Amino acid sequence: MNPKNSDVVLARLTDLHPKVIDLTLERVHRLLERVGHPEHRLPPVIHVAGTNGKGSVIAYMRAAFEQAGLCAHVYTSPHLVRFNERIRLAGKLIDEADLVHLLEECEAANNREPITFFEITTVGALLAFARTPADVVLLETGLGGRLDATNVVKRPALTVITGISIDHQQYLGDTIGQIASEKAGILKAGVPCVVGPQPPEALAAIRNRAAETGCSLIVSGTDWTVERLATGFRVNVDGHVCDYPVPALPGEHQITNAALAAVAVGHTDFAISRNILARGLTAVSWPARFQKLVRGPLVERMPQGWDVWLDGGHNKAAGQVIAAEVRRWRANGDRRPLHLVFGMLNSKDPREFLFPLAELVVSAGMVTIPGEENALPGCRLAELARANGLPGVEAASPEAAFEAAIGATDGPGIILVCGSLHLAGCILAENG
Repeated sequence: MNPKNSDVVLARLTDLHPKVIDLTLERVHRLLERVGHPEHRLPPVIHVAGTNGKGSVIAYMRAAFEQAGLCAHVYTSPHLVRFNERIRLAGKLIDEADLVHLLEECEAANNREPITFFEITTVGALLAFARTPADVVLLETGLGGRLDATNVVKRPALTVITGISIDHQQYLGDTIGQIASEKAGILKAGVPCVVGPQPPEALAAIRNRAAETGCSLIVSGTDWTVERLATGFRVNVDGHVCDYPVPALPGEHQITNAALAAVAVGHTDFAISRNILARGLTAVSWPARFQKLVRGPLVERMPQGWDVWLDGGHNKAAGQVIAAEVRRWRANGDRRPLHLVFGMLNSKDPREFLFPLAELVVSAGMVTIPGEENALPGCRLAELARANGLPGVEAASPEAAFEAAIGATDGPGIILVCGSLHLAGCILAENG
């Protein structure tokens, strides 16, 4: 192996702080100063926070900008297979050699002082974005907003808040309102914010934060609406109506994500027509978001008539979205039995995710996510599943769970890998 491989550097950076997450901006500001404040030299920034749908909304916006002939820098997390996926420079994943150089530059500037992995790699991404020409930066928060390492851009061009639900309570608060208040910390004075559909308590917290900062809001249900059509969806922004085709990412929830992206793009200074935006929505790609696997050894081993789907959602809202999509399949005539291959990190609550799926599943293979030290043990997941009405059985590996699912029914079925982006990454590493 090349000793300068990015994995080697990333492993060193992981050891710079005893905690994976430690929310503060002091360490980030210190390192940004040492590397010359790249956050002050960026193209226009669109900063995106929320619980669910952030990555999908960013993927739609990126596709729209690229269809318009514009170049976008993109920062998202986590990655599925390779860290390089987190940093996209002017439309392309960052080159391995460039990534190593940036990480080592940040490592040297940090001089072994405490800093979390996400903080130092975020500084690396901002440094790359400042040095490479592009038209726009699409910046996704890692966790929360107010104290997230990405929240160092003083005046973005636009902020976006996707749907908020209960997640990361140990860091953001126990209620929807507390979590929304933290995520609304990305709002800036004089910078408009496009807000997706929210629970009432979350919207109230966002409105309070907007009033405190002097930020104007473009709110779903008030300033813009989305309506499902037979051939796509209709967006109405203050009486201005546009119809769009069904987006490329599957699932009814993607209609909302695509509409939010369309409204956000429409509130930038870029003149992007409805036709160009529509092409972007239908050309978008975003792995592990209700993705049907179509190639790879795993798919080739499936009996005829079987499908494999993959989703990285990991909270209560994600479980509800998946359940709604499965019910839509059945309403449209697909009665094949559903089998889960499920794994989850120990920072999540599997019961909240699994509860909406209990009556829809005929088997559930519970796995310990391979290579993930913070994974919940498969035996524990199986216990929790059975206690909540699911036929949960521990599986020694994802492959064993697949074999058990195939053997559980006589005819064709559907296997859904779910519960964690880390598990989805394991599957995509061999079948992506």
